[in-house]
Amino acid sequence: MSESIDYRTARIPLSRGAGKIPVLGFGTLIPDAAATISSTEDALAAGFRHFDCAERYGNEREVGEALQSGLAHGRLLREEIFVTTKLWNTNHRPERVQPAFDASLERLKLNYLDLYLIHTPFAFEPGDDLDPRDENGDVLYDRGVTLLDTWKALEALVDGGRCRAIGLSDITLKDLVPIYDAARIKPAVVEVEAHPYLPETELLEYCTKQGIVLLAFAPLGHGMRPGPLEDPVVLAVSARVDRTPAQVLLAWAAQRGTALLTTPRTSARARENFDISVLPQDAFDEINRIQARQRLNPVVQTGVPGFIPQGR
Repeated sequence: MSESIDYRTARIPLSRGAGKIPVLGFGTLIPDAAATISSTEDALAAGFRHFDCAERYGNEREVGEALQSGLAHGRLLREEIFVTTKLWNTNHRPERVQPAFDASLERLKLNYLDLYLIHTPFAFEPGDDLDPRDENGDVLYDRGVTLLDTWKALEALVDGGRCRAIGLSDITLKDLVPIYDAARIKPAVVEVEAHPYLPETELLEYCTKQGIVLLAFAPLGHGMRPGPLEDPVVLAVSARVDRTPAQVLLAWAAQRGTALLTTPRTSARARENFDISVLPQDAFDEINRIQARQRLNPVVQTGVPGFIPQGR
């Protein structure tokens, strides 16, 4: 890996010439509305240019307000920022996709989207309830629509010109392959949990072969304790290269060829998480050899996101 790479400005080309995604991205899963605005503004000021949103997060309007503030003051051009949002599980029916997309654009105050993802492969019963449950508290799934049905509706969004790229989130390799094989417009990005305790090596290899960008969320282990931030190998590398454990983990993620998302809540943390540099090869290899394995978010098994407070 060349030590001349500047991850702060690096971008990865998407398939079909659909633009370039920044290596370093800001995830907007922040429960509080005011904190969403201030944290997004801090991320912009630190240099982040990819903003990963979701209908389900319930704060697209606040993210849009923060982004528009940056755009309105002439500090940024729309083409300089890359905005992702996601179709929620209750909108998988093809006739619900375009309205959901339009509503997200309106909340974000944008006239086009750089990337639209299917948030999870699981279709929930359609309706206004984002977390539909039966009397026993079990999720009500929609068995009347397939993931391929939903994917074809996303392809139509690309045809419409206001959605530049499409992809999938919280999906396993087993479920990704048939969509890729059947798709007219291939997935440009797959967003999944990935960190040294869940490296998703097989999925990354498949994505690399097919020209799909793997976008890693929770690259710091979602701050879980104990977790990757406190791993002895990461701490030893951190001390040796004089970088924080967070900077080491983010550099490792970038160095494997993935784009990544992090959600710093303060301006100081945003600057820290944006200041990423290449690790020495021996340090990179040491982190690759970590044997601990832990999935922090069970969303790939049920479609119910583990990091979002229920009821939002």
